[in-house]
Formats: sequence, structure tokens, C-alpha cells
Amino acid sequence: MNPPILRNLFFAGLFLVCVTPRSFGLGFRIPDQDAAATARGDAFAATADDPAAIYYNPAGITQLDGTNVSLGAYGIFLNSRTSLSDDRGSVSNGNKGLQAVPDFFLTWKEPNVPLALGLGFYCPFGFALDYNDNTPFRTIFRKGDIQYFTINPVAAFKVTSTLSIALGAQINHGNAELERGIVAPGDAFDFKGDGTSYGFNAGIMWDPTPMHHFGATYRGPTRIDFDGHSKTFYDSFDVATPYGPFPVPGANSREKADAEFNIPQSVTLGYSFRPTKDWNFEFDWDWTDWNTLNDVVLKQKSGNVTLPFDWHSSSMFEFGITRKLPNRFEASVGYVYSENSVPDATFSPGIPDSNRHIFSAGIGQKYDHLSWNIAYQFTFGPSRTINQGTAADGVYQFDSHAITLTFGYHF
Repeated sequence: MNPPILRNLFFAGLFLVCVTPRSFGLGFRIPDQDAAATARGDAFAATADDPAAIYYNPAGITQLDGTNVSLGAYGIFLNSRTSLSDDRGSVSNGNKGLQAVPDFFLTWKEPNVPLALGLGFYCPFGFALDYNDNTPFRTIFRKGDIQYFTINPVAAFKVTSTLSIALGAQINHGNAELERGIVAPGDAFDFKGDGTSYGFNAGIMWDPTPMHHFGATYRGPTRIDFDGHSKTFYDSFDVATPYGPFPVPGANSREKADAEFNIPQSVTLGYSFRPTKDWNFEFDWDWTDWNTLNDVVLKQKSGNVTLPFDWHSSSMFEFGITRKLPNRFEASVGYVYSENSVPDATFSPGIPDSNRHIFSAGIGQKYDHLSWNIAYQFTFGPSRTINQGTAADGVYQFDSHAITLTFGYHF
């Protein structure tokens, strides 16, 4: 069996357990990779004291002696509603029920040795949305699904007793499906493809005093070429003319196609204030460079198709509080304000992004070798009105409920 086949089988196995949640916020980024971090609004870059530090700030793994493993899942129930303009009624998306995204992190460090190693498996990007085939905007968007999985080995080094740095490699694999209608319900233009890309992440953590802690992490940009095929299907129909109906023959074709997506870079800066050993207050600024996602050109022999994005960069402002309790319990609350990434001019019902308010709370417990954390998250998107003279015009509303659960083991 040759290496490409082995690689494809390996990624296929990973995707069997990596089901993209029916969600979208800050574009289609998924920032929730750990229950303890999610409970505190993902304000974790300056704390990063569990194996999920590989994602939030890899420099944090120098705090973890021995071998540490965590396994978790982020499950979300989405409720997206659209009130269309021109008295066309309301539309709800077809994604109901709980969808889950897993994550896995492993770290290793010998006591009194400055070098720490880690390995992460997680889904940092993704979206999936499926509307009924009779929606008025079906010729703009009908169905879409992007799954993006990352394997992330990292190495961190404790430069001094208060300063750690880290660098990691990222191997990314993505699956994409995009579909829109052509003329009438039942027809479709559909694209499916997959691809692999490579990138890196880096982190730094500085703890100048027991009360003040600083962290920063950077995830580099990548470009992934979704290589696959497109299909066009529609029945024959007649076009009325002054000389009588003009028959248009149907079509059912398939051809090779590919599309390149720019996956953006991101930067997170965090500050943690710990007035006592039992309290941790943290604020993070998390910025994503969606400005690099411009027009995506679907290339095919019969003619290219342009998918306009032209998004703008946006930020999340994250605040979290954690309180240590008796019997090794800890409780956290958090709040995130997430800025909209999608301008009105290129708005699509496929990713109806908006400003979001995200509230979270959670609890966990640590034993000598085992730990567990659970978090609840509620996201509210105020009404957003689109009035661009297109079929997508209307009022879009959003809310979701999510549960995150993580189990850890230390040995």
C-alpha cells in the first residue's frame, strides 16, 4: 500500500469521529476545544494549564510534568431563523439535534527538564448548514459543509523560570461540499472536494509574578486546495417567447473541479490576574484575519464559477473567571463578544454571521490522576437585517446551546 493511500485512510478514520457542528461564529472558526477553557469564555491563553494548551497556547505545556492526556467533545444545538423580506415568510435551517466535535491532546515532560512535547487532534474550522429546497434564496445557497481537521505536534521550552516559548507544526485536512439551486426545486449545482495543507503555530508565556501572567499565541495562515468534482443537474423546461415556447434540454453532467480557500492567520493575547491562589481572572483579545478570504474561484473545464466572500477581519473579546473550591473542585464563568466577519454586500444565508454574545459556565474536579470538566454555553445573535436587493434580503436571528465535556488523565 503506497503512502498516499495510507495517508487518505488515516484521515478518513479521523473524520469518522470529526463531525462538524451546525454552527458558525467568527466566520466558520471553532474556538472551543476544551471544557475548562470554554467555561471561562475561552480566555485561556495566559493560563493554558491543561493539555489543550496545545491549541490555546502551546507554551503552557511546560507547566505539565509527566504524561497528560485529555479527550473531549463540543456538542451544539443550533437555532437559526430567517424572516424574509417582501412578505415571503420565514425560513428555519434544517439542522436539528445535537452535533459533536471531538478533540484529543497529549503532552509529555520530564520533571526538572525544560523541554516539553505535545500532540493535538482537533477541528479548528468548520460549518454545515442545510436549507429546504424550496427556500426563495436557493439559487444563492442551498447546502454547505466544510470539515477541517488538524494534527498539531508541538515542542515547548522553558527559557527561564518565568518564560516559556513554543513552536508547532500543523497538518490540516479538509472536506468541502457546496450546493445551490439553478432554476427550480429539484435542480442543483454541487461541488465536492478535499485537500491537505500545512501550517504552524507558536506561543509564549510570561509569568513575572504570582499575580500577573501573560500569554500570546499565533496560528499561521494556510491555503487549502479542495480538489474534487462538480455536478450540474436540471430537468428540461420551456421558455416563453413571442413565437411560442422554446424548449431547453435538461442536463446531468459531472466534471473535475477544484477551489482554493485561504484559511486565515489568528493572534491571541491574554492577561491573567490571580489575586490569590484560588482566583483567576483573565481577559483575551482574539483576532482572525478573515480579510484574506476574498473571491473563491471554482475552476472547471466548462467555465469557472466565482464565489464572492470578501470578508473582513474580526475579533473576539473574551473574559473568564475561575474559582477553586474545596475537594479539588473549580467553577468558572465566561463572556465573549464576537464581531461579525461577513459584510452586507457579500452576505450569504450559508454563513449568516453576525455580532454574537456568548455566555458560559462550568465546573470540574481534579483527582491525583483523573480530571473532568463540563461547560454550558449559550450564544445569542441579535437580529441582522440584510437589504441588498437580492433573494437573501431579510432579517436573520441566531441562538444556540452547547455542552462541552472533557476528561483528563495524568501519569
